Amino acid sequence: MKVRVHCYEGYRAEETPRSFVVGDRHVEVKEVVDRWRGEDHEYVKLDASDGNRYILRCDRERGEWEITLFLRGPRPGDEERRGAPGTGPLPGTAFPPRRRNHN
Repeated sequence: MKVRVHCYEGYRAEETPRSFVVGDRHVEVKEVVDRWRGEDHEYVKLDASDGNRYILRCDRERGEWEITLFLRGPRPGDEERRGAPGTGPLPGTAFPPRRRNHN
């Protein structure tokens, strides 16, 4: 999904996203968690003011940004739906037991 990104260009000429627009929503960048370079793209993993985590990718040649990953952050009431911390998974969601190798 293409997005419009507002950046700050630092002293090392690295564009750092400060905010971006998704549809008609303006989202502020709270923290840049990680960044890396690909062959043709720059990637930035960030936490946003809407409580979600994104990975934005910039096509260096075109100067276009897009969202390549979206992880929904916790919402009010999530804990009540999941149960209190430390009480384990919801029924039917537990992982099967591990198989052990007996050598």
